[in-house]
Amino acid sequence: MSTTKTPPAAGNPATTSAAAAAATLNEYVHRHETKSQLRFLTCGSVDDGKSTLIGRLLWETKVLFEDQLAVLEADSKKVGTRGEKIDYALLLDGLAAEREQGITIDVAYRFFSTDKRKFIVADTPGHEQYTRNMVTGASTADLAVILIDARKGVLVQTRRHSYICSLLGIRHIVLAVNKMDLVGYSQEVFDRIVGEYREFSKNLNFEFTPIPLSGVEGDNIIARSVNSPWYNGPILLEHLETVELDENRLRGEAFRFPVQWVNRPDLHFRGFAGTVAAGVIKPGDKVRIQPSGREAVIGRIVTADGDLAEAVPNQSVTLTFTTEEDASRGDVISAADSPAEVASQFKATIVWMNEDPLHVGRQYLLKLGTRTTPATVMRVDHKLKIDTMEHLAATHLELNEIGDVKLDLGRAVAFDPYTVNRDTGGFILIDKLTNNTVAAGMIQHALRRSQNVHWQALAVNKAARSETMRQRPCVLWFTGLSGSGKSTISNLVEKRLHAEGRHTYLLDGDNVRHGLNKDLGFTEADRIENIRRIAEVSKLMVDAGLIVITSFISPFQADRAAARGVLEPGEFLEIFIDVPLSVAESRDPKGLYKKARKGELKNFTGIDSPYEAPTSPEIRIDGTKITPEEAAEQIYAYLNERGMLGGSL
Repeated sequence: MSTTKTPPAAGNPATTSAAAAAATLNEYVHRHETKSQLRFLTCGSVDDGKSTLIGRLLWETKVLFEDQLAVLEADSKKVGTRGEKIDYALLLDGLAAEREQGITIDVAYRFFSTDKRKFIVADTPGHEQYTRNMVTGASTADLAVILIDARKGVLVQTRRHSYICSLLGIRHIVLAVNKMDLVGYSQEVFDRIVGEYREFSKNLNFEFTPIPLSGVEGDNIIARSVNSPWYNGPILLEHLETVELDENRLRGEAFRFPVQWVNRPDLHFRGFAGTVAAGVIKPGDKVRIQPSGREAVIGRIVTADGDLAEAVPNQSVTLTFTTEEDASRGDVISAADSPAEVASQFKATIVWMNEDPLHVGRQYLLKLGTRTTPATVMRVDHKLKIDTMEHLAATHLELNEIGDVKLDLGRAVAFDPYTVNRDTGGFILIDKLTNNTVAAGMIQHALRRSQNVHWQALAVNKAARSETMRQRPCVLWFTGLSGSGKSTISNLVEKRLHAEGRHTYLLDGDNVRHGLNKDLGFTEADRIENIRRIAEVSKLMVDAGLIVITSFISPFQADRAAARGVLEPGEFLEIFIDVPLSVAESRDPKGLYKKARKGELKNFTGIDSPYEAPTSPEIRIDGTKITPEEAAEQIYAYLNERGMLGGSL
């Protein structure tokens, strides 16, 4: 037997109360979802109280759970630095090494919220050796809180972090003069520090708001302090809740949309997915696909929840065109009447973030937006001396150094100067072998030469020359220690090819140093440049249709990889003449190892400079088991089997 429940009568108190609670909850959720979000970081010199300040903010805004509070109280007694009192820094210093030393090493991210705004805060380290960690935290921040210990004033690291904030496009700075409790809340001390900072930062591209505070005691953080009645400016939380966001500024900029991937679930739909970097886009708007320059009209703005009438900065969407137009990952869809710039060479400022120094001529991967492409540093214009802001002459950059460089990408990409748009003007450099990020960079402008110099189309090309010579042009790149037998074997290979009527040219390491590379020595930087030049000459000779034979120690994997990169796939054949150092040294045909052992020859490979053996060469010759003649025949057979010596491309 079924029963039917009678609905509660209208006006039932329980029903009314539940409906009101649901409405209140929905209103709260909606208000929270639509609140603006500020990303900010804390930085400055070591021991200025960055972690303590953020810990205090988390404590005062009541975003900590009971179990977190319990752990904090226990940890404060165990490893804290304030006796029986709460050590707020422990909320941020999560690594054991940080707690033991009382410093921040890595970047710690925390989320908290108030009734007016949501926040993501990055607590960054103060030590100079961790500057790269600070750069990571600053790269996505809208605002920076730069702390200064009131007892110490403006320090070198304060200047360093301020300059990096300006460099990375942070336009809002809070100058937090901390530990005011330790100087008796002196207005004179505060004014002196603010004056010194104002003089230092007058040429930096930001505005700063000075606030006297104490992270330990809570002065001027979420409530105005009675200890500084002379201060009439905003308190910290008030300023964080009201400062203007960059997102609002970006709405008024020209439209930019780096394509992340091509969305094609079936034959009936083709869209281009990504995140709006600047501007507002609507269906019917005319856009330009860059770097190709083709124009299109926006058809739809597609999301998982349905089509939109418009898309705004930081919104992830899929765009479609009204016509069939090609775009791919790495392209930038721009406003047709205000497109991005397109170039292949730039002047940029970089922060070097790797233990191994930056060397001119070495090739890296450059990631700009969604585009990743090979890039070579052509020169270092200067590096910055932070404490005096001087520009110093430089040929390379060491860990944490900042400098201006000229970059060659080899292919045109779409970009904006970093001061215009951080997303389309900021990049990272990646080591091609280790895949480590080695630098963060900001594009200043395109080089004029990249706008004025273009490839000239020629009537006779590589394919035509190859057809005439009846061979596939390529580079036989011999590498190995001095004394391994490279020159002997490469000579025999050329002799064998010449006897067969092949068109060749042998570039020997010693011979080119009499002319093309006679200005280069044997430092690591000079060796990099030596190989770079040989690679470019080899590329020209391959274009001429020749089989190019090079015989160079070429000790660094990165440089051999760069040489391979300037040629087309299949044109670079790495031939490793593999002999142990002891065998190569026992031969010592030129007496070089003896000089190196005596210290008369610096930077000699195998003695005081490393040799990085190939991991996967096309040909490996064991120089201890076969004769040079047998090695030459083995290489000839390899070329013949792969069709390099007959027919055309």
